Amino acid sequence: MQTTLNHTISEVRDSKRILFIGAILLLLMIGVLRPVPTHASTAHIDLNTKGEPVSKYIYGQFIEHLGRCIYGGIGAEMLEDRKFYYPVTGEAPAWTMFTPGMRSWDGEGHPYELLTSSPWMIIGDKKAVSMVTENAYVGEHTPRIALSSGQPGGLLQERLGLVDGKDYTGRIVLAGDPQAAPIEVSLVWGIGASDRDTVVIDKIGKAYVKFPLSFTSKGTTDNGRIEIVGRGRGHFLIGAVSLMPADNILGWRSDTVDLLKQLNSPVYRWPGGNFVSGYDWKDGIGDPDRRPPRKNPAWKGIEHNDVGIHEFMDLCREINAEAYIAVNTGLGGAKAAAEEIEYTNGGTDMPMGKLRARNGHPEPWGVKWWAIGNEMYGDWQLGHMPLEEYVKKHNSVVEAMRKVDPTFKPIAVGEKGRWSIQMLTTCADHMSLISEHLYCQDRDDVIVHTSQIAAEIHRIAEAHRGYRKTLPSLAGKDIRIAQDEWNYWYGANEYGELGTRYFLQDGLGVAIGLHEFIRNSDLFFMANYAQTVNVIGAIKTTKTQAEFETTGLVLKLYRERFGKIPVEVNGDFKPLDIVAALSGDNTILTVAVVNPSEKPQSVALKLDGREFAGRGQKWLLTGPDKWAHNAPGKPRQVDIETSSIADATGRLDAVPLSVTLYWFFLR
Repeated sequence: MQTTLNHTISEVRDSKRILFIGAILLLLMIGVLRPVPTHASTAHIDLNTKGEPVSKYIYGQFIEHLGRCIYGGIGAEMLEDRKFYYPVTGEAPAWTMFTPGMRSWDGEGHPYELLTSSPWMIIGDKKAVSMVTENAYVGEHTPRIALSSGQPGGLLQERLGLVDGKDYTGRIVLAGDPQAAPIEVSLVWGIGASDRDTVVIDKIGKAYVKFPLSFTSKGTTDNGRIEIVGRGRGHFLIGAVSLMPADNILGWRSDTVDLLKQLNSPVYRWPGGNFVSGYDWKDGIGDPDRRPPRKNPAWKGIEHNDVGIHEFMDLCREINAEAYIAVNTGLGGAKAAAEEIEYTNGGTDMPMGKLRARNGHPEPWGVKWWAIGNEMYGDWQLGHMPLEEYVKKHNSVVEAMRKVDPTFKPIAVGEKGRWSIQMLTTCADHMSLISEHLYCQDRDDVIVHTSQIAAEIHRIAEAHRGYRKTLPSLAGKDIRIAQDEWNYWYGANEYGELGTRYFLQDGLGVAIGLHEFIRNSDLFFMANYAQTVNVIGAIKTTKTQAEFETTGLVLKLYRERFGKIPVEVNGDFKPLDIVAALSGDNTILTVAVVNPSEKPQSVALKLDGREFAGRGQKWLLTGPDKWAHNAPGKPRQVDIETSSIADATGRLDAVPLSVTLYWFFLR
């Protein structure tokens, strides 16, 4: 009996213990109780030991004519192949699925869509449409539509993203028999007879004329279309067509431009990248409708040449950024580079300056930063040549450009090791900075994954510290590094060619990478995150939406909130990564803490040289797990939370998988 009673009492106690433990676990799960940090240490911050000021240019960006970075990303143009690079046949599908290689930077074998033939379908008799080469309006040929028996004929393009109540603007270039009119151009958002807005062009003639277009959509769809229909007799030709949202800003998407302004990058590198080694900059000037469409020289798809120097400079002015232009040292050379800098910086008394004025911009832009080529060390680069030959080409290009503008800042192609050593040995008098590039792939362990970029930056820094000690050509010179491509690059191409998605783990790794730039602020003058939109980008877009990636939010946060003067941080606080900096007026201490682990961490702060004033501010970026991500048009899984610190005690609590920036006001 007693044994049974004791056993019963024991069972009751065990049940209560189980219920108690279960309740504690439930409270932890719902966040009522916070887990006690598993790691406590001290970070010693010496405010008297200061580093070189952090260059604003480490928050630079890079955009390239590749995939949906410019066309379909930043650019507002909605039509594909608007100047008819592909012959119009009316055969579908124009889009085909492309399967990339299995390498992480190719897309791991995940297929994505590519435009491989004309997206223009034929209305009416297919045989009535032909491509004429004689007196083609632009490029190699122009579509000619024959009309007979009073039957309508023309072209249409589908897959347009339209929003209910939104206005759209455009233009169409037409020529042909006067009796072919009227020509009706319609924006269509549904299947009903009234689901369209139509512009009627009553008169056309033998000479090409541009006609303005203006529409309002009364529906929302991702499969809207534009129709161009002749209802007369004879024939008509379509030279070019353009359609954009009416709220575009100088031809750029207003939603993407808004995010670029928030990103607030001080400098943009353009137009490449591998693209520049086959690019003729003169293709991108003059009337956009007359600029020739070409095959992209380095990547897939068409280069429309709708975005050239004028459009790029307009964008830089709109988002308050400096231009960093790359010249072609692949298939191009000294003459083209000298003419290009004359076009941007020369007066109207110079031939290229005069041409710029005729193209609508009389005043020189005064572009300071110039990349002399891109990755010329690689055999994938158009115009690649042996190093001993390339150094001569680099010097000749710089000398030709200096004759035009002696004040410009040339940035040389570098690659840690033999290439950078030879460039610094032979070309030190012909460069202001030397570039380096780095990309990292995915790793299973989140701490290993997030440490990669910083480790590569550290290796580059150590190599260049060695060059400064050993190369006589660097005596008395301070040639710093432009890390003008850096990022993670792996995964499926969900946003077109190289349009990889980024996760919380990538945002944490980019933050730690910024920390390493800051720790080496005496060496890194510029860094350009590659690339800004869609293509391995900090911003992703759909047809009608734009959103920050996790990496974009990190870059935005540090650009807005991180201090100017780095100060020394010591201590063993792994797995955390911590950097600190004073504001320009020495009144605020910024402490940035990245916790790449999946456990909470805690650090005590010890200040040498100043005291806390007792209040501050905190910005926290985190998400539910390492795969958390953002997508256009959907609620954010990763965002920045802001809170105030009423009583700064010098203790930092870092939640799992997080970036936290603290502002401490100082006495």
